[in-house]
Order: sequence, then structure tokens, then C-alpha cells
Amino acid sequence: MHSLKKLAAVFTILTGLLLLTACPSQTTISKINADPGRYRGKEVGIIGNVTDSYGVLGNGAYEIDDGTGRIWVATRRGVPARGSRVGVKGRVLNGFQWGGRSFGTVLEETGRTSKQR
Repeated sequence: MHSLKKLAAVFTILTGLLLLTACPSQTTISKINADPGRYRGKEVGIIGNVTDSYGVLGNGAYEIDDGTGRIWVATRRGVPARGSRVGVKGRVLNGFQWGGRSFGTVLEETGRTSKQR
């Protein structure tokens, strides 16, 4: 019985460590915009409100404002509605172009949660 408790404790600790290492670091948009080279290619998480969005055939881009700044997010799935509160994780890219527009620094979405307002 005692070894079963130890095994359960070790399993719980290892699972927790695995989950923590898999999560992207949450940051602010102002930090990304201030030093985009530091974040280039890294996965980060941000939370904010959608201020603008454009979508075509399931692809698109939407702009998020987290209160510290704004950044465009490129997605391969539908875009959230303006005014939605979203949590996004993705990789930071520089010099992104879509639909004939240059977006500078963007976040390439790898996951999203949203809440309609």
C-alpha cells in the first residue's frame, strides 16, 4: 500500500512537469512588439479582444488588443468575431504577408479559446 502511494505521487509530479513544459509562456503584446526578434519562432500565449478580422475560405487574420498593444494573428481556421475575447497560442513571425498586405510581426495561430461577448 505504501509503495502504491509513492508511485501515485511520482506519477502526479511527472504529469505536472510534463504539462508545464508543454504550455507556451504567456506574455503581453507590447513585449512582443518591443523586441520581436526575441520571440521570433517561439510559441507564446496572449489574451485579448478581437478588434478587426478578415477571413476567406477558412483562412484569415484577426487583430487582438490586450490593453498593452495590438498584433495580427494568422489562422488556418475561421476567424473569431469582432469583440470576442480570445486566448491564442502561436509562433511569432516577422515580415508576414497575406492578401497583398504586409503585417510586420504576427502570431501564427496553433491554438485558440474564445468567448463571445
